Amino acid sequence: MGKTLSEKILSAHAGHDVRAGEFAVACVDLVYVQDGTGPLTVRQLEKLGFKTVSSPQRSIVFIDHASPSPRQELSNDHRLLREFCRRTGAILSDTGNGISHNVASEDYINPGEVVVGADSHTCTGGALCAFATGMGSTDIAVAMALGHTWLRVPETWKIAVAGTFPKGVYAKDFMLHFIGTVSADGATYKALEFTGPAMESLPMSGRLTISNMAVESGAKAGLFNSDSVTKAFLESLGRPAGYRPLQADPDAAYEKIMNFDVSTLEPMVACPHFVDNVHPVGTVEPLAVNQVFIGTSTNGRLDDFRVAAAILKGKKVAPGVRLLVTPGSRRTLLDGLADGTIQTLAEAGGIITGPGCGACVGVHEGVLGDGEVCVATQNRNFKGRMGNPNAFIYLASPATAAATAITGRITDPREFL
Repeated sequence: MGKTLSEKILSAHAGHDVRAGEFAVACVDLVYVQDGTGPLTVRQLEKLGFKTVSSPQRSIVFIDHASPSPRQELSNDHRLLREFCRRTGAILSDTGNGISHNVASEDYINPGEVVVGADSHTCTGGALCAFATGMGSTDIAVAMALGHTWLRVPETWKIAVAGTFPKGVYAKDFMLHFIGTVSADGATYKALEFTGPAMESLPMSGRLTISNMAVESGAKAGLFNSDSVTKAFLESLGRPAGYRPLQADPDAAYEKIMNFDVSTLEPMVACPHFVDNVHPVGTVEPLAVNQVFIGTSTNGRLDDFRVAAAILKGKKVAPGVRLLVTPGSRRTLLDGLADGTIQTLAEAGGIITGPGCGACVGVHEGVLGDGEVCVATQNRNFKGRMGNPNAFIYLASPATAAATAITGRITDPREFL
């Protein structure tokens, strides 16, 4: 019997064949933390008596959540992380370089690798056909010190997606629809394989959006085949040597196969306060909006900002609406400046902030006021996610966010296409 992508990758890293349901000790190719989870990882390493890390050039510390730091205690945590990198030789991705998942996808992750991170959205790397998954800070400390981790091999669901995306509908809309279908915990500890013509036709930016949100259905990992899109992406970043073709075996055993067709899919919105509270935008009350946020590890790539800029070009943000634009990486910021995308968003009234997580986690830059409504391109909308439990977050695509910024109410982006 053939293997799924997860079984293939984990077998290669365990040194023997492993199947769904079995426990495996696997070597790790890349380990990373961010400034929210990193301090605990460093302290656990010290508590366990580890003085070094197994592979300094494949151990990365990202300062992205509070970037730059807004408070004294966070600044002290950043000092701790910088000193750790100086002491161990681990790579420091400092303030302004961008979000861990975005930068890791651009600069480090390759097909067929095992990637673990102390952040639930580490699953973003599955878009590059890596078995990428989030773990707790202590598990990451051990993986960083020893170069190995243990885990249960997940069962795999095959998500077969047919059709062609209609105009104004994007990968984010499909993933919201998927999560609304299976629920926020419906795929707990499963590996999702996204296949079919609609997925194969997606650019890497769309694949990264989908893999990023796999965990929002409870999944352990969300993987795409490594194919011509993967190859072109790595080549565009000057990393052609990292490419290898990889796909599941034709006779792989799946726990479940789910079929979707995006041909009739509409722009979708996840309403407060749950990511699976998903509805077509046309059925959502056109509420007045105070803030629109475009960015994050879900939709903070150049393609996302180009979609928003195409809608906003020559228009202005509605009075009373704050439009926050936060590139996911320094590369995205520079490329967006070079091609005029960032200028278009700024001319429309957008507030351009430095590369990083920005308003997503509610640490600083964009905390909502009581009763305020925000349409955001991020991945979570639970109470307090953006810093205020008395505010309301709607999740949507960059197109829906841009259209909403123009009208000042939740708006179908197809009105502007």
